Amino acid sequence: MTNEKASPKGAAVVIGVGAETGLGAALARRFARGGLRVTVAGRTPERLRLVAEQIAAAGGAVSVKVADAASEADVAALFDEADSDGAVELVAYNVGSNVAASALETTPELFERLWRQNAFGGFIVGREAARRMTPRGKGTILFTGATASMRARPPFLAFGAAKAGLRAVAQGLAREFSQQGVHVAHVVIDGVIEGDYAATNFAEYVRSKGPDGLLGVDDIADFYWTLHRQPRSVWTHELDLRPFKEPF
Repeated sequence: MTNEKASPKGAAVVIGVGAETGLGAALARRFARGGLRVTVAGRTPERLRLVAEQIAAAGGAVSVKVADAASEADVAALFDEADSDGAVELVAYNVGSNVAASALETTPELFERLWRQNAFGGFIVGREAARRMTPRGKGTILFTGATASMRARPPFLAFGAAKAGLRAVAQGLAREFSQQGVHVAHVVIDGVIEGDYAATNFAEYVRSKGPDGLLGVDDIADFYWTLHRQPRSVWTHELDLRPFKEPF
């Protein structure tokens, strides 16, 4: 498949890359196919290596950076390396895990951990990206949201609060930096993403949904790329994606 060149020396950073079948890996593959040099970042070196090898085997330019998105020092070091030549034009924040717990079972530690992964980490990454993009007057920052971004329901109170916080971060960044040429968008993933995690943990649910009943990671990645390539006269801030069978 031929590359769709975005810019001669453009670069992208995907933060929150895990399994090869996950959304972070799909985003990295899509951005590399679009012609960007991609830095894949996450906390598990082996997973990052496997994703990077897959991208390199397809002819993409890729590098690996182990980083904790909730660590200001890690994020600053990540951007210093990835943006050393002022080339980062696209950043995707795809961090955040879900934990099912009733309100009475939610500990302060769990609540804070999910908040740090989502809202706090999104703020740190978004701030560092905007700090580098605004002097150049261009760039795209994309945040992965969830159904919980819009409505908190048991047993996901903590996750809902965390994702709603991330959505607020995205809104605030968009309103502050869009007129300086930085496109900030929040993508609501309203449904279950197809992949090994869903197949292992929700096997019966996956079977019940049938063909095209889950969100395909490569299809999601195509929409992230579309957001990045949007003309400035028609920028989207929030996009919701869901399978055709998903009620809403």
